[in-house]
This record gives sequence, structure tokens and C-alpha cells, in this order.
Amino acid sequence: MLTPLAYGLAILLNLFVVFIGARFLLVPRASAAGYGVPAKEDGDAAYLTIKGLRDGTFGILGLVLLAVAGAHAEAWFMLVIALVPLGDTAIVLRHGGTRATAFGIHFATAVVVLISAALLFAV
Repeated sequence: MLTPLAYGLAILLNLFVVFIGARFLLVPRASAAGYGVPAKEDGDAAYLTIKGLRDGTFGILGLVLLAVAGAHAEAWFMLVIALVPLGDTAIVLRHGGTRATAFGIHFATAVVVLISAALLFAV
């Protein structure tokens, strides 16, 4: 029972990150607003593209690790990658985003990623 849950959550999280990356590449300004810090119309769009590429790469790497190296390697990856949504929490708060977005989206994501890591370690 634990194995399908651990793998399923890890796959879901990685696919979600791939989706977020693709969204930042395809509709960067709308994605930035959803992130919690809207992009300026005259701002450098390259930074939004960087975020899309980073997120997409992290999601694909997570899927590859799970498929090739297994649950233990994916657990370590999830443990380390949880730093990203924790950092995103601080970024949103520091740049005028709402506490609801910072904690309700980014911090909550970090918690779910850490739960995924714990489940994968337990498999």
C-alpha cells in the first residue's frame, strides 16, 4: 500500500513541476502572477523563461531518477528540491506578494514535497 502511494505522489509532483515549467515558457506573465509576484510589462522576460526551464528540468530529472535510480534516490532529490518552494515562499514575501500565496502555495508545496520524500524513504 505504501509503495504505490509513494511512487504516485512523486510522479504527480514531478509532472506538476513539468506543467509549471511549460506554463512559464508559454504564458510567462500569467504564470508570474500565479506565482505571487507579477512581472512588470517592461521587465526582462528572460527571467521568466529561466524559471520555466528550471522547473521543467527539475520535473523531468525527478521522473528520470524515479524510473532509473529508484525510490531512495528520488527521496534524496525530493529532500533537496524542497528548498526551492521554501525559497519561493521567502521571495513572494520579500517582493510584496500575499502571505496567503506564500504560505498557501509555496510553503504548502514544500511540506508536500517533504512528505513525498519521507514516503519514498519508507519504501
